[in-house]
Amino acid sequence: MNSITEQEPPLGMEYQAWMCVVCGFVYDESEGLPEEGIPPGTRWEELPVDWSCGECGAGKDNFIRLGS
Repeated sequence: MNSITEQEPPLGMEYQAWMCVVCGFVYDESEGLPEEGIPPGTRWEELPVDWSCGECGAGKDNFIRLGS
């Protein structure tokens, strides 16, 4: 694991991925979006309320959590 690009989540708190239902863009908490100033390990809930998809501009309410 590359300690600069990925962080281990706290025990029992796995990172999640969220997909935009408009365009299919996936936000992965473990990767963040460093090019947008969002560091790896940033949880979905920690993103600003007005954050939007970098691909299509859809709001957070247009994303679904992937996996279980």
